[in-house]
Amino acid sequence: MLTNPPLSLYIHIPWCIKKCPYCDFNSHGIKNSIDEVPEQRYVQRLLEDLAQQIPYVWGRRLHSIFIGGGTPSLFSAESIDTLISGVRSLIQFEGDIEITMEANPGTFEAEKFLGFRQAGVNRLSIGVQSFNSAHLEILGRVHNPEQAIAAAEFAHDAGFDSFNLDLMHGLPNQNTEQALLDLQTAINLNPQHISWYQLTLEPNTHFYHKPPTLPQDEILWDIQEAGQKLLADNGYNQYEISAYSKGINFQSKHNLNYWQFGDYLGIGAGAHGKITRLDLNEVQRTINKRHPKDYLNQDWSQVTDTKHIPNHELPFEFMLNALRLKEGVPTNIYPQRTGQLLHNIQSIILNAQSDGLLENNPNWITPSKKGSLFLNELLERFILEEPQGNIINIKEL
Repeated sequence: MLTNPPLSLYIHIPWCIKKCPYCDFNSHGIKNSIDEVPEQRYVQRLLEDLAQQIPYVWGRRLHSIFIGGGTPSLFSAESIDTLISGVRSLIQFEGDIEITMEANPGTFEAEKFLGFRQAGVNRLSIGVQSFNSAHLEILGRVHNPEQAIAAAEFAHDAGFDSFNLDLMHGLPNQNTEQALLDLQTAINLNPQHISWYQLTLEPNTHFYHKPPTLPQDEILWDIQEAGQKLLADNGYNQYEISAYSKGINFQSKHNLNYWQFGDYLGIGAGAHGKITRLDLNEVQRTINKRHPKDYLNQDWSQVTDTKHIPNHELPFEFMLNALRLKEGVPTNIYPQRTGQLLHNIQSIILNAQSDGLLENNPNWITPSKKGSLFLNELLERFILEEPQGNIINIKEL
């Protein structure tokens, strides 16, 4: 039957120094000065946003918080302290809550790491992307390699026992040696977690409309294979498509909750949420107004749009997340998180197993190595035109 999964909170801060040409997130470059960002007003609006959503989750505790962007580290440590304290006053925290904040390596932000730690942030995700000056310039980053290295050292010095370095490969004109040097440099900085993923050209980005010259497929494959071996040899275990950690204790609790089809509130401009509503017997999606001005200025009735996920879309929504995990998920999570019998999609699972896209394990839904390589093909099998079979505990449309 449908049950409440762990509950997370995503907080979106949409401003950054400069919009990167590959970025398709809801981020807005600062035209003149950081002073033009309505920092205090935005924090207050975030807390008002959360207060409006609390009735959806009465009695539940927060499992994790992720402050993303944009560049949240543009905000002062005092504002982050006000934000986290305000969230705590509205909803209870689990005792071992993970609170992650994205940060950029520029000295301007890195020097504030101690203040963020004192405010309650216990995990950083530092957007390095590369340690190569030429590649950083192509990517439109505003930091240099020395600042990226210093940021990791600041994180250690500030007492962060867990932090992530975000790194990209398959960059314009990048060869295998350069990609592996980037990765080795990150490993040498001894983060507990590395997110290592290939650059893709996303719609509505500058790179998509004016594509740079990317490495050929053969080079991309060599980078992927050699990089995964380098990470494994240095004690980093791959648990998701692009996530590697030094042991299970340093896996991202927040992202794991996403991938296991957990619940999360979303506050901030353009933020999304997904909430299990036992009172309505349905799973809901929420989305906020995208532009910061609209989010700040419009009435609440116009800021957040709420809709429930149709029954026939739930199998795809679930698998879209679960199949990112290298080990997949236990089969019993599927009915708990969707309210649907696994039997309803059993023929799809059996066909995928027969084609070598899923592992033959009755207790787990696990992508095979082939399935991970052809993930889009695997996911497409779960796109249904109408509900399949019986529904356990979700209200019929």
